[in-house]
Amino acid sequence: MKFIVSSSALLKQLQQINGVINANTVLPILEDFLFEINKNKLTVVATDLETVMKIHMDIEAKDNGRVCIPARILMDTLKNLPDQPLTFNIDKNFGIEITSDNGKYKVMGENPDNFPKEPVADDTTSFTTTSSALVTAINKTLFAVSNDDLRPAMTGVYFELDKKGLTFVATDAHRLVRYKRTDVSCPKSESFIVPKKPLNLLKTALPGNEDEITVSYNSNHLFVIHGTTELVCRLIDARFPDYKVVIPADNPYSMIASRNELAGALRRVSVFSNKSTNQVVLSINGSQLQLAAQDVDFSFEGNERMKCQYDGEDMQIAFNAKFLVEMLNAVETDEVKMELSTATKAGLIKPTEQNEGEDVLMLVMPLMLNQ
Repeated sequence: MKFIVSSSALLKQLQQINGVINANTVLPILEDFLFEINKNKLTVVATDLETVMKIHMDIEAKDNGRVCIPARILMDTLKNLPDQPLTFNIDKNFGIEITSDNGKYKVMGENPDNFPKEPVADDTTSFTTTSSALVTAINKTLFAVSNDDLRPAMTGVYFELDKKGLTFVATDAHRLVRYKRTDVSCPKSESFIVPKKPLNLLKTALPGNEDEITVSYNSNHLFVIHGTTELVCRLIDARFPDYKVVIPADNPYSMIASRNELAGALRRVSVFSNKSTNQVVLSINGSQLQLAAQDVDFSFEGNERMKCQYDGEDMQIAFNAKFLVEMLNAVETDEVKMELSTATKAGLIKPTEQNEGEDVLMLVMPLMLNQ
């Protein structure tokens, strides 16, 4: 079997799917790419058994065939080659010879029959959305996903579908993000949880433009197709907590502040906070916000004040500064609105203006003030 392909085009495509492959896998064949050639079309597949990604590209080939090629050595070879046509020759024992303008490289491939079969897309329901809508949804929710494997339902993003739109929710029990899109219509009301890793891969593989994407799902898997790239991942089989009961219906006090100023002040003051809690105390009175942090063990202390617009009773409330900064980074408006009620109840963070077809709401739990 022999085929010719551009080195830079192949590298660009493989970089999209290389992230699927884990460094230390149980099965050695999972460290390989599966190359499949059919009538001048090359399909390359990567999998870790939970997630499968594949790309399709045009090549020059006289015959059809399949081979598994070790991913790391192939990627390292392509990264160090200038843009040129490469000729791949594969013998019947899966020995691979790569010929470039000035060199020849040999690597031992593996039998493609040992490569895991990918899930079949049967009994699926589909909807379409734009690439930028999906990328934005992932960016706005992924940071709030839990890393606690003992609570599997929280280790992914919850997709809630209905005819009116699509809602994405992520929580780690300390904070929660709900992102709604009303410009997407799904055929029926359903929900599922997508793990963190495939969403990270989608975020880097998808362009932030208006390209149409097809998303399909069945009871076990999610299938995403964009142009020549496909992703399949296993859904998390767990029940997502009822997030609606956590969101307070009435937070009477509201504070509006500059997003950049608040994020900057939190970063500076949190340097002096206790490293296990990252606690920063917000004291709000009138049009002034005071931020204070201290680490009693080391006698560290930091204070800053800034202007804000506040409508409510004077109050003191403590938060994890790291969580607040991550939330502020997910807001795009210059100013941010914080809705509060008491020092022990969750605070809500929202942009001062929502984009058309979007609705972002973030919730953060306060810390005990006497820590």
